[in-house]
Amino acid sequence: MTQVAPRRLDTFTLASEPGNERLALARVAGSVQDIGLSDARLERLKTAVAEATMNAIEHGNGNRPEIPVEVAVTQDGDEIIVAITDQGGEVHPGADEQEEPDLIRKLGGDQSPRGWGLFLIRNMVDAMDITTDGQRHTIWLTMRTGGAADDDRM
Repeated sequence: MTQVAPRRLDTFTLASEPGNERLALARVAGSVQDIGLSDARLERLKTAVAEATMNAIEHGNGNRPEIPVEVAVTQDGDEIIVAITDQGGEVHPGADEQEEPDLIRKLGGDQSPRGWGLFLIRNMVDAMDITTDGQRHTIWLTMRTGGAADDDRM
């Protein structure tokens, strides 16, 4: 079997300004439009990219436009991998450290109304990983192109 090297589809930066998550989702969608994602899976990827980019802008870079958010889109076999990097270092709660959102507890005031981001992202993509290297904090979103049967799970 021939091993195919990962292929970079796009790399770009965005100013850390609220609203730029829309630019990120549009550009990522454009870079993967011919890869074979179903419409439902593409919409889920766009939602995850927008949420991860908002987190990078707000929590990682503190809404400081001079600190860019970096976005890289790669195809590796049947996987699309989107890496979103900010300069927030350990500022972000890890995926395992964050309490699972509970709507009843949130409505009752026992849990902060915030905190849906990583939960939403994790449930929109096939895999989510978070790495920190010094100040560089990266969330890795993986979406498989090959006909997943659970497109309607959300």
